[in-house]
Amino acid sequence: MSVLHTACAPMGPDFAQPENPAEQWLESSEQGGEPIAEDLARWWQVFNDPILNDLVDTARANNNSLEIAGLRVLESRAQLGIAVGSYYPQSQNINASAINTSPPDSSGLTSNHWEYGLNASAGWEVDFWGRFRRGIESADASFMVSIAAYEQALALLTAQVVDTYTVIRTTEEQLQISLENIDIQQRSYDITEVLYRHGQDSGLDMQQAHSLLLSTQSTIPTFEVSRKKARNALAILLGQAPGTVTAILDREKHSKSIPIIPMNISVGFPADILRRRPDVRQAELQAMAQNALVGLAATDLYPRFSLIGSIGLTAGGPGDDELNNLFDSDAITYSVGPSFTWPFLSYGRIKNNVRVQDARLQQALVNYREIVLQAAREAEDAMAEFKGSTRQATLLKKTVASSRRSNELATLRFREGFSDYQRVLDSQQALFSQQQRYVTSQSDKVRSLIALYKALGGGWEDHAGLPMIRGSTEEIMRKRTDWGGLLETVLHKADSEEDNEKQRVPKPDW
Repeated sequence: MSVLHTACAPMGPDFAQPENPAEQWLESSEQGGEPIAEDLARWWQVFNDPILNDLVDTARANNNSLEIAGLRVLESRAQLGIAVGSYYPQSQNINASAINTSPPDSSGLTSNHWEYGLNASAGWEVDFWGRFRRGIESADASFMVSIAAYEQALALLTAQVVDTYTVIRTTEEQLQISLENIDIQQRSYDITEVLYRHGQDSGLDMQQAHSLLLSTQSTIPTFEVSRKKARNALAILLGQAPGTVTAILDREKHSKSIPIIPMNISVGFPADILRRRPDVRQAELQAMAQNALVGLAATDLYPRFSLIGSIGLTAGGPGDDELNNLFDSDAITYSVGPSFTWPFLSYGRIKNNVRVQDARLQQALVNYREIVLQAAREAEDAMAEFKGSTRQATLLKKTVASSRRSNELATLRFREGFSDYQRVLDSQQALFSQQQRYVTSQSDKVRSLIALYKALGGGWEDHAGLPMIRGSTEEIMRKRTDWGGLLETVLHKADSEEDNEKQRVPKPDW
């Protein structure tokens, strides 16, 4: 039998890893970073923010969308078990019967009688053309696709948490700037009001000062709403109800600032990094799964060889209907022999099915190229934006310092009577505007770095000890269904890399 199993190589093409269409990046040579994988694995720790680290860990343990991705891994693992089971005898049945027969009067038989039977049968289609091996290969690749999809969800979740946290801290800083400028403008308004009451001003300066003050105060509700919405979004990412993250965000008063980027950032070399992106590996594995389906469809062009056998016990009848006779040696009956089927008149449908699968394979390969190119574009865009926002933040920092000094001088000259109040208004407007621009540029800088890490596929590798489903979910599923050892499915590097390089037939999940 083992000779029959290995007599022919599986039908269809063997999968070849597609070429990477984006081996070079325009911006990569200017970065000067070293390819440090550890920096990508837990990249959010470069901000050295304990609150942010806790938020990421909480989200990775409780996010609902991530758990759904983990459940899909379990689903595909069970689908692989179905495919593996088809490699072994496809039908095994045990049948038993006890039939009471009452013959008609015309038969000449005068009494009722019992007939007993016990039968076991099995049918095994020999995998002569690799039909089942290709099916297992496709299911195995689909299982690894689900793992890559889980890792992609993990990377996206991490980036979303850090990005939302940055939005919250940015909004808080913008709110603080508004409050500080309200204090400055309130003092100016108080001065103009005193001057107006003492007849030293026509009232125009007071009205202009009041208008500027009200305009700045009107920004407070906008920032408060934005902060509330961002906090609610963060709560959902953490798998919690809206309004529950305030305590952890306010845990350390001094850390209410936009995450600080270290001086040197290492992003690595693109040729080594692009293939590590989970969505890129997912696209490659989808092509691998489809490649196996081409071979599986091609096996329908050839005969299927099977071994069929049965053994049984039969007793009972008009002469002797004793149940004990069922186990006598002369009650044994058996049958065994080969068979084959060949749908030779269906070649038109079969060949077109092969063509369908081949067209889908080519679609998957083109999709892989497109995803790689899009990944390179995302990394290029994020890298360019990071560098541009870094330069802009440096210039705006100087602009804020200059605007603050200008406001101080304008206020001093006004109090001493050397200039009119319009210069004070202009300097206060400029200060508020430049401060908000500077905070926005700082936020853009951090968020572009987040986008860069996401484009490089960072954040998925560090899932050691991270359960794909929560303990409470696992307990419910165990009570409901016999999952065997599948709920202990863990993600290893070998699942997505080493197993790609060898043909294997896993053991059935009995």
